[in-house]
Amino acid sequence: MPTPDENASRAIGERIQNIRTRTGKTREVVAGLVGRSEDWLRDVERGRLKNPPTLEILLRIGQALGVRDLTEITGEHELLVGIARRAGHPAVPAIREAIESVNLTPSPSPSPVDPAELFARVERAWRLWHTSATPRADAGAMLPELIRDGRRALRTLNGKERRTAAAALSGAYALSEQVLAWVADAPLLWLAADRCMSAAEIADDPVTLAAASWVLGNVWRSTNREDDAYQLTQDAVALLEPRLDGNQAAQSLWGACHLHGAITVAKLGREGDALRGVDQAMGMARALPTGSAHPWTLFGVANAELTAVSVMVELRKSGGALEAASIVDPDAVPSVDRRARLWLELSRAYAQQKDWLGTLGALRTGASVSEESMRCHPLARSLAAELVTHGGKITERESRALAGRLGVTA
Repeated sequence: MPTPDENASRAIGERIQNIRTRTGKTREVVAGLVGRSEDWLRDVERGRLKNPPTLEILLRIGQALGVRDLTEITGEHELLVGIARRAGHPAVPAIREAIESVNLTPSPSPSPVDPAELFARVERAWRLWHTSATPRADAGAMLPELIRDGRRALRTLNGKERRTAAAALSGAYALSEQVLAWVADAPLLWLAADRCMSAAEIADDPVTLAAASWVLGNVWRSTNREDDAYQLTQDAVALLEPRLDGNQAAQSLWGACHLHGAITVAKLGREGDALRGVDQAMGMARALPTGSAHPWTLFGVANAELTAVSVMVELRKSGGALEAASIVDPDAVPSVDRRARLWLELSRAYAQQKDWLGTLGALRTGASVSEESMRCHPLARSLAAELVTHGGKITERESRALAGRLGVTA
């Protein structure tokens, strides 16, 4: 890490590159969060742009890098601008308020919280997340009240009822992590995942603890703690091992943790461990009764097949990814958001082969499945920008139209 004096002499582009590499973020992800292409960000970092980035663009870069204020990028103290908070979707502010609010003396409510009803409401919110084409808008609208009611339940209930309410609240925080991913600042995402784990500890249920580990592992993996994320999933697997006999929820979480671990170690280039994780999960998925699924993870054969595609993409084996995708039935993927993700992974595989027609077709199909999901994912946005830059004349019109749909300025 450079000393303050060394950093003071750096140009803005050098500062951006230094912060990005120091925090382990790829150009692809940062560019996607900003809504530009990877090549554009490379030019920014190397000072090749004719017109320097505007203040608005620098703010977006700062948010993507997770800096606390703009002086870390500009070095100009008179431009001090706090940028820790980010709301890349209208659902974020209300969820933030519900998570961050502190009420030391909550007013008594005429209707006490029924923990069983709270649990059912959380499961309905998860079903909406998986079935809606606009999952962040629809499921996100339910979360603030669920979180407030869950927090009130923990303050007012005791014994088994309190543990049931804690399991429900853990599920609400888990869903918050899914909704907030890529559209909120890292501190809020961390807080949601930490609250999810804390509520799971109060629930004192191994399956809920494993599910919370799956959630926290998502955040650790997305914030460059892949080794920690992988170890957490392995700990969750070990916790579930003695409880697998006849417990479908435990079996589903066991498989989901293996899939989570497979993607994580694929990002680290550990091909053998990644493929072994997929194989273990697939064995469990095939052994489960048809239609059984944990409400959060929807673990099953289709998700295991989809993860195999993701693993190959992360390993940069595009041919293997396309081969793995050829056996996936998109209609069998039980989550709309994940169905869109299948097409995103396909577009990434085609892009690795510089097959821009294939990239465009897959990304456009993903947007037709869930435009919201594609607009919110930095990899989709980055690919849309890359299409405009590299796709050539034959795809230019369609690429620009798609980039516009996804909110990208190429």
